Amino acid sequence: MSVAKPQTMIEQVRSKVSVERERLRPPSLHADRKAAKRARHKAKHHKYTKAAFFRYCYYDPAFKFFCEQVLDVDYLPLPEATRTASEVGVQNSSDYVCTPFKHILGDFAEALDLGADILIQFGGPCRLGYYGELQDSILRDMGYDFIMLNFAHGIEKGYIGWAKEVLKTVNPDVDIPHGVVQLKAVAKMIAHLDSLRDFYLANAGFERERGAFDAAWARAMDAMRACTDERDVNQAFRDAMGEMRAIPLDKPADPIRIGIVGEMFTAIDERSNLELDHKLLAMGVEVHRMLNFTNRYLRYNEPNLRVGAKDYLTYDMGPTSTLTVLAAKKYAEGGFDGIIHAKSAGCTPEIDCIPVLQKVSEDFAVPILYLTYDSQTSDTGLDTRLEAFYDMLAMKKEKRK
Repeated sequence: MSVAKPQTMIEQVRSKVSVERERLRPPSLHADRKAAKRARHKAKHHKYTKAAFFRYCYYDPAFKFFCEQVLDVDYLPLPEATRTASEVGVQNSSDYVCTPFKHILGDFAEALDLGADILIQFGGPCRLGYYGELQDSILRDMGYDFIMLNFAHGIEKGYIGWAKEVLKTVNPDVDIPHGVVQLKAVAKMIAHLDSLRDFYLANAGFERERGAFDAAWARAMDAMRACTDERDVNQAFRDAMGEMRAIPLDKPADPIRIGIVGEMFTAIDERSNLELDHKLLAMGVEVHRMLNFTNRYLRYNEPNLRVGAKDYLTYDMGPTSTLTVLAAKKYAEGGFDGIIHAKSAGCTPEIDCIPVLQKVSEDFAVPILYLTYDSQTSDTGLDTRLEAFYDMLAMKKEKRK
């Protein structure tokens, strides 16, 4: 056995002492440059007023970043949704508007009760784009006083004109160049959140340790909420993706794969679709959903998408119709076992998609489950339909073997 030389041993001792002294050393008095820069910026541009978004699936960190880093205002997070919030929206809405309108209205009323000064309505690609004005009017009739930041306003001025109008509506002291840079970081965060969710949906149903993916997802969301610039966002994404990839799986070589298509709000938001994602994952399904913010807003090119679905579409049917049909076709061509079409009751564009989806189903012999949600839809009925759909897909898959 070799013995370390005296000089080597001395160096090892010195190294250990140095490390211990470093641990005991008091924090440096030199200010963190990044923190100091943020403090100076905040003192000059921040407006101490509270802004709130409505609840929408997993994009809360991006909403927070937009308020704090782009608008330079305080962000008011909403607590977990309760039945009371939904009932307020239902009671003050027309019976003929879609369920997303009612959810959003209830969320806005709750936010105002919690002290929000500004409500942010980013609209939607369908008639939801007009809902900001209607909700503004209803909430004022209910006795609330607030600023409504409606993204549907000013878009005719182009992106730069729109950005200036949006930013100055809520904060006259906003730093426009800084806000534009941080707006780019918001887009990056949204893309990363969607990538994390895609990986989660494809693999969480096969985790060896129950709850491992949900715990990793919660940590990822917390990390994203703490971000203050694009570098933070990229690091949070790398850490989260690395943690998820390291989770042990028991995934079969040919699992049941289901693709989700449908209306922008209901197909993504778990409160609106009664946790459709988790119900499928609990059955041991690989879930895919092309519909998300990245594909609908950041990378959306409707004419190009329509070329991919030219066998079924000739014209733009509006909102998410082209993406719904194209995604269904891709899932069918990719050998997916089934497709789920989720929409809110009365959603006209998605109703128009149903005959086209039936043709896709017929051409590729792929089963499609059509789910329509309203404020009265129950968990029990949904569970029964999903279980029957899963059993049918499992039996069909077994026969092919």
